Amino acid sequence: MADLSPIDLQKALRGADYPADKKSLVDCARKNKADDKVVSRLGGLKKDSFDGPNEVQKAVFDQ
Repeated sequence: MADLSPIDLQKALRGADYPADKKSLVDCARKNKADDKVVSRLGGLKKDSFDGPNEVQKAVFDQ
C-alpha cells in the first residue's frame, strides 16, 4: 500500500505495549486516531502476535 508510510504506522502505534496481539494494536491505533487505512492494514495482518514495532512494520510492509 503506497499511501501508508512507516511514519504513519509509528504514530498509530505510539504507546503500544509489546508483545502485543493484533487486536491490541488495532485498539492502540484507534486510540491514537490513526487513519482508517492504518487500522485496516493492522486488522488484516496474517500474524496474531508481535514482539515489537519492527516486527509489526515488517508484517505491514512486506505482505
